[in-house]
Amino acid sequence: MTFNPVIPLGGLQGWRFLDRTLETQKTAFARSTSLAREEAYFRENIGKARTAEALVADRRLLSFALDAFGLGADVNSRAFVRKVLESATGDGSALANRLADQRYRDFARTFGFADPGGPRTTVGATVDRIVSFWREERFETAVGDVDPGMRIALNARQEIARIAAAPNTDDGRWLAVLGSAPLREFMQTALGLPRAFGSIDLDQQLVTLRRRAGSLLGQEEISGFAAAGAMDKLLRNYFVRSEAPAAASRSQGAALTLLSQAASRGSLSRLI
Repeated sequence: MTFNPVIPLGGLQGWRFLDRTLETQKTAFARSTSLAREEAYFRENIGKARTAEALVADRRLLSFALDAFGLGADVNSRAFVRKVLESATGDGSALANRLADQRYRDFARTFGFADPGGPRTTVGATVDRIVSFWREERFETAVGDVDPGMRIALNARQEIARIAAAPNTDDGRWLAVLGSAPLREFMQTALGLPRAFGSIDLDQQLVTLRRRAGSLLGQEEISGFAAAGAMDKLLRNYFVRSEAPAAASRSQGAALTLLSQAASRGSLSRLI
């Protein structure tokens, strides 16, 4: 049995329907037979992976683990993934901490192969957390098969909330958004910025983002996006701007491609 997400309308109305029915649809989706098999395999075998080498040696486990963090495109880059997993996340110079895409740091920290008390592959709460991430990612992918813009919005809401809650400076949070190609695309569309925005000086990009966010949301910093429905305003603006045919073709198509290639080291994993 396979459940396909139901999105009867496009644009803002479709988003509101999806948002209202989100938990019900996620529950139905999680019961899909193929997903249940993959989850069962992961739960039964992840405890055997006591080293990064052992994890990357099992393609099925590795694919599940990477998908949970939205890094599935790296499944064939085993040497690179192993180096990330062998990063001591308490060491600022470690590879996982030097990559612009913070999901790699979260990936390494969750499994904890090189951290004190690691590995965490036998810790029930950690395994449950990874499975929860994986379910979210798979659901987002299924939503994207129905409507690309909905997937972009789901990803943005989740990732921006994660970035806002993470310990960081205000500049660091904005840089985390700019370091994720899908989030950059979402933010540029929502804030009405041209595609050439990415070519200007980085400091000027930060100034412009803060100015636009302050004007639209009443909040210049990502840490404040949860206040007074700021994220809802941002999502609404994204759909309003992307509903025009030309904008939809440009932003949704480009952003969905970026989501599909989110782990490409050429775009997301550049060193900072």
